[in-house]
Amino acid sequence: MRAMLLRKTRIYFTLASLVFAGIFLSLIGFEYWDEMELAALPNQPLQPPKGKISLIIKIPSRILEVYNDGVLYKQYRIAVGDNDTPTPIGDWTVIWKAHRSGDIMGTRFLGLDVPWGGYGIHGTNRPWSIGQFISHGCVRLRNKDVEELFEWVPVGTPVRIVDQQYRMQRTLRYASMGADVVQLQRKLQELGYLEGRADGFFNRDTETAVKRLQHDKGVKITGVVDKGTLNLLGM
Repeated sequence: MRAMLLRKTRIYFTLASLVFAGIFLSLIGFEYWDEMELAALPNQPLQPPKGKISLIIKIPSRILEVYNDGVLYKQYRIAVGDNDTPTPIGDWTVIWKAHRSGDIMGTRFLGLDVPWGGYGIHGTNRPWSIGQFISHGCVRLRNKDVEELFEWVPVGTPVRIVDQQYRMQRTLRYASMGADVVQLQRKLQELGYLEGRADGFFNRDTETAVKRLQHDKGVKITGVVDKGTLNLLGM
C-alpha cells in the first residue's frame, strides 16, 4: 500500500514538473517569437533614409511611420498609453536623445517637447507589450527597432501623434493645455485660421484664430471656446 502511494506521488510530481516546465518554456518561446516576429512588419527597408525625416504615430493602429522627404519610408509596431495615461496627441519635436541600460525603457530614449509631462519614444524589456495600449503615455518599440530609429532621427525631428477625434467637454481659453487643445488647434488649422503647430498650449496665436472664427461667424468675439464655439466648429 505504501509503495503504491509512493508510486502515485512520484507520478503526480513528474506530471506537475512537466506541466510547469512546459509553461515556462512556452513563455520563453513566446517572448522570443514576439521579439523576433510578432512585432516585426514584413518587407521593410533596412538602409537609413537619405532625406529629411519626420514621424507620425497613429494611436488607434499602434503604428509609428517614418517619412523620408514627406514620403512614407518605414513602419514599426508600437505600444502606446492606456485609457488612464494616454499618449499625448499633438505636433511635437524630438528635443533630446539618450542611451539607456536596457531597463523598462529599453536601450534608447527620444525625448519629446510635450509641455505637460516627460514623454518620449523608447525601447522596452517587455517585447510582448508591443501592439498594446499599456504604457504610461510614452511610445514603446522593440529595442532593435528603437536602436535603428535612434540613428536615423536627429534632434529637431517633427513628430505628429494622432488619434480618433472625441467629443470635447470643457471650456478652453488662453493658457489652457491638453489633448483637447490639440484637437481644437487641428480643427482651426483645417479651417485655415491657425498656421502654427498643434502643440496643446492655448497661446495667443490660438486665441487670435478663435477670435477670427467668431468674427466670421458673426458671434461675440471673446477668444474663449465654449459650447457655442465648439458647435460652430462641429466639435
